[in-house]
Amino acid sequence: MATGAKSFTFLLISSLFLVSCFCAKGAQNPVPIVNGLSWTFYDYSCPKAESIIRKQLKKVFKNDIGQAAGLLRLHFHDCFVQGCDGSVLLDGSASGPSEQDAPPNLTLREKAFEIINDLRERVHKECGRVVSCADIVAIAARDSVYLSGGPDYDIPLGRRDGLNFATQNATLANLPPPTANASTILRSLATKKFDATDVVALSGGHTIGLSHCSSFTGRLYPTQDPTMDKAFANDLKGICPTINSTGTTVLDIRTPNKFDNKYYVDLMNRQGLFTSDQDLYSYNKTRDIVTSFAEDESLFFEKFVVAMIKMSQLSVLTGNQGEIRANCSVRNSDNSYLVSVVEEDLETKSELR
Repeated sequence: MATGAKSFTFLLISSLFLVSCFCAKGAQNPVPIVNGLSWTFYDYSCPKAESIIRKQLKKVFKNDIGQAAGLLRLHFHDCFVQGCDGSVLLDGSASGPSEQDAPPNLTLREKAFEIINDLRERVHKECGRVVSCADIVAIAARDSVYLSGGPDYDIPLGRRDGLNFATQNATLANLPPPTANASTILRSLATKKFDATDVVALSGGHTIGLSHCSSFTGRLYPTQDPTMDKAFANDLKGICPTINSTGTTVLDIRTPNKFDNKYYVDLMNRQGLFTSDQDLYSYNKTRDIVTSFAEDESLFFEKFVVAMIKMSQLSVLTGNQGEIRANCSVRNSDNSYLVSVVEEDLETKSELR
């Protein structure tokens, strides 16, 4: 090969290498990044944060892959209400009930909250109190997607934890129920700058996880929803024999524990569990999007990543806003242990003067 040809080949390979490196950190999507967040936020203050979280979640999911859906749902319910500020993690206080006490959040998995606090403890042990609970929830949701078979992707970090939880009314207003139709959901999420493709992609999170009977028995009793496949309905009636049944069933009957595009195949076969699921295929503005995702898993993954990164930046607190909680379920000002440590530290400093 001539020297000129070799030089050209070397430059081409080098260029491709640089492009691939650039894409690996935040360039794989067209989503603008909110001021205060960064793709490299913890590179110096806690470079092992993400690896600590992923390593521990691998252990958790090896024991119970179902926890992946619980952590993904926790992120959704945090971000849609008051933004991605970790407020859904807060316990109630004298000022009122927490977001966890609102009806849409009563079925959030208790284990998911425990996992987040355990991850927080591991990360803070390594780096000190520099990583927010809101960021840990976002990272855990991303890893839940990847470790259950979905796409791997970077997320911008730097969120701060909120000082207040949302009211019950705000929670109800911002979390569309499973009984909502597609038109209602599109209008609701349009207020958060999501388009129809974003909405259908985010709904794909239902490719993993469980549902309580109460979320869909209205489609079975007293009369069966005509948009539901009859054999599928009969199977559900065996699991939930009355409208008040308390059982649970999988959201995706094909691959319930794998993050893939089979949820959309379910919808095309009239086997969507919720009205909010099945109506995405019935509604003319979203039907073609459902079909395209059912036919092309790579397309679904691409659009899901874009929508997730959008969602993960909803009304985030950054800079000097909020705080970094020492305990994800308690504000620092309500954390008696933390307050006593700070007071002791101040007394020690005073004695040294």
